Amino acid sequence: MYLVAIVWLYIALMMAVAEATHTQGTVLGAVFTFILYGAAPVALVTYLLGTPGRRRARRAAQAAHAARAVGPLPLASPTLDPDERRHAPGDTVSPERIEP
Repeated sequence: MYLVAIVWLYIALMMAVAEATHTQGTVLGAVFTFILYGAAPVALVTYLLGTPGRRRARRAAQAAHAARAVGPLPLASPTLDPDERRHAPGDTVSPERIEP
């Protein structure tokens, strides 16, 4: 992937050099040629193609952080909740509906 980006930037650089050295070309036109034909598209494409890798890295970091925060669960103990997580039950509403 990086080889294609490097080649694209090289071609855009050569286009910019041709623009700057042409008799009717300007250096400002060469700068815009390099930015608009080279740097901007390459930056956009590499950002979009790198999204899955960044997502994987973020999920792996979150999983590692969660593993460090929780730590290994202790062996079964009668003092812990049945799910061994030491937190209050989530459902505080009675399961039966009482009619008035």
